[in-house]
Amino acid sequence: MADPSSYRPAPGTIPTDPGVYRFIDAHGTVIYVGKARNLRQRLNSYFADPAGLHHRTFTMVRTAARVEWTVVANELESLQLEYTWIQQYDPRFNVKYRDDKSYPWLCITWSEEFPRVYVGRGSKRKGYRYFGPFGQAWAIRETVDSLLRVFPMRSCSSGTFNSAQRSGRPCLLGYIGKCSAPCVGRITPDDHRLIVNDFISFMSGQTAPLVRRLKREMQQASDNLEFEAAAVLRDSLEALELATAKNAVVLADGTDADVISMAEDPLEVAIQVFHVRQGRIRGERGWVADRADDSGTAELIESFLLQLYAGVDDSEPNSGIPREILVPTQPASGSAMAELLSEVRGSKVAIRVPQRGDKLTLLETVSRNAAEVLAQHKMKRASDLSTRNRALEEVQKALGLETAPLRIECYDISHTQGSEVVGSMVVFEDGLPRKSEYRRFIIRTVEGSDDVGSIREVLTRRLRRLLDDRASIAAEPSGEAPLLVDPTTGAPRKFAYAPQLIVVDGGAPQVNAAQAVLDELGITDIPVVGLAKRLEELWLPDDDQPLILPRTSEGLYLLQRLRDEAHRFAIGHHRGRRSQAMVESVLDGVPGLGEVRRKALLAYFGSLRKLRAAEQSEIAQVPGFGPTLAQAVKQALDADRPEPAVNMTTGEVLD
Repeated sequence: MADPSSYRPAPGTIPTDPGVYRFIDAHGTVIYVGKARNLRQRLNSYFADPAGLHHRTFTMVRTAARVEWTVVANELESLQLEYTWIQQYDPRFNVKYRDDKSYPWLCITWSEEFPRVYVGRGSKRKGYRYFGPFGQAWAIRETVDSLLRVFPMRSCSSGTFNSAQRSGRPCLLGYIGKCSAPCVGRITPDDHRLIVNDFISFMSGQTAPLVRRLKREMQQASDNLEFEAAAVLRDSLEALELATAKNAVVLADGTDADVISMAEDPLEVAIQVFHVRQGRIRGERGWVADRADDSGTAELIESFLLQLYAGVDDSEPNSGIPREILVPTQPASGSAMAELLSEVRGSKVAIRVPQRGDKLTLLETVSRNAAEVLAQHKMKRASDLSTRNRALEEVQKALGLETAPLRIECYDISHTQGSEVVGSMVVFEDGLPRKSEYRRFIIRTVEGSDDVGSIREVLTRRLRRLLDDRASIAAEPSGEAPLLVDPTTGAPRKFAYAPQLIVVDGGAPQVNAAQAVLDELGITDIPVVGLAKRLEELWLPDDDQPLILPRTSEGLYLLQRLRDEAHRFAIGHHRGRRSQAMVESVLDGVPGLGEVRRKALLAYFGSLRKLRAAEQSEIAQVPGFGPTLAQAVKQALDADRPEPAVNMTTGEVLD
């Protein structure tokens, strides 16, 4: 690898104008393309202290052998040039959004004499017409099967078509009316292409003219007493309506739009796109990418749009740039991105963030799909045995452990401005959650938002239990198997299992507090590490500098999952206690309502807000409640209801 200082431009030679830059390796291959409002400021950041660079950025500058730049007049020109260079060079260090699975396309072989329709996957071919991609292959095949009754175009392979030509007999589809049998000359190439055109029009969303034409032809056949032909047209109409019903209208105004949303975490980002044409969802697609740096949502949206619409062919239905693009936030370049896509499309393109109505509802649906894509991707990654083994080995190597940490415990603290402080302990064994071993802690001795003191209390209580269980097991008669339960209390001795690594959510202060607890208790065989959220960096006890793992590290991914699970578990416990405290404060003093019944109320309704909205009859249905107690609870809730806010000028009641 090259030393970045060997090709760093001389001071003052880099202009301060906006522009686009390229990092190039020793073989002359462009490995990264970027743009900047101030080239000097941006490029100097790449040659700063390597310890402050993101791991992927550090690898990139070490791989490069030189850097070149081009000055432009404004941000739109820089975006245009970046777009062109990304298409031209496909640089490997730019974020790559890869499909999370192979999606099926609906293809029409338009360039053939007798075009055929089929469902396939993989790359596109020039001269063919494509629709999709679609979420499920079986669903689009079912739709095509229905449409062949209305548009009897060819759907057989070349081998089947040539065989029918030689024998002079059509295949089964020709006999049952699902193919016009061009193989045996029942229809001319021009007439067959008219059928194909109607099929394409329907798939493009132009259903109304087709329905009107079929109804007109059916009425005409009926008037001419051609009842068999009218019956065939009637069946075609029914099949057309069935296929239309499967493509539900999501935007009543007939909008052509791509709806884009994402789900992200510190290591990965998932993108989901719904292709809406004529107000109907004509295709969907998902991508997953490793995060290359700490770019925000706006930068990620911008880089995705550049890749999504690079090299599009507007001659293909659904595959080009639509008139409208709906996104969760505007791209980083603002209106410049819309201007660029408008130039590529040849007409105006609007990039909008919906605020209300059907478009916002659809964007929320796309967001849920993106979250599902990310969750499934993480599940696949976590369930792979070789990946888990590699993650544990990377953690072992990074922390200098003697063996791979097969049991890892992670701790987190949750509170609201210092009140209802709780802690959580989650356990991963062999890289997978062991939920039966999770534990919750109510902080007793620490007041306020003192995370360091809370970590100290939680670990002290957990590790004292470990030492007590070890001592009681050691005191059992030799030669006997250790009891799995405490003989005095009957409680399981699950705290007797020592972790091989302790992870705390936080930086140096939290890690040093955890290590102090281990030192006080004389425990020397359990290592501890902290994972800070801001830069996903690891902190070891008494170290002034953090340990940085690569963003692509499976070990970092495992530790992040641990931290996130501990945070989720702590938040859930905190919310439950907060809701319980609110219910207790509101219903304090209701005769006959003790702690057990208050918990039953909270478990039944889930929150104080839902309890307030409940009718007296609904409260009476809670186990252990009757009409009298339900009435008392309802009266207490109504008496405690907050007064509505009022505009002092107009007297209007505010929400």
